[in-house]
Amino acid sequence: MAMRKVYSELKGMKVKEVPNYMKPMLSMDYVKKAFQKGLDNYNSKYIQTDSIQPLYHVCFGGMVFSYLVALPNERRHLEHQQHAKEHGSSGCNF
Repeated sequence: MAMRKVYSELKGMKVKEVPNYMKPMLSMDYVKKAFQKGLDNYNSKYIQTDSIQPLYHVCFGGMVFSYLVALPNERRHLEHQQHAKEHGSSGCNF
């Protein structure tokens, strides 16, 4: 929703006006306030209502995090396997 609002406001601006519009949004104080507002909204929406959603968020977030951590290692294995196929190496077979 917030991105849609920013996008719609940016559509109506001239290019020279964009830096003056974006600069306050990139300040550390603005980012801290926006993050705190997001945490407060999350708390009121999920925590205060005794919803099961935070548990799902933790579970799925953990799965995504573990996938992203393991991804470079998996890519190395796949590249090695592809390299072995191309060069006819009789090394480790996966």
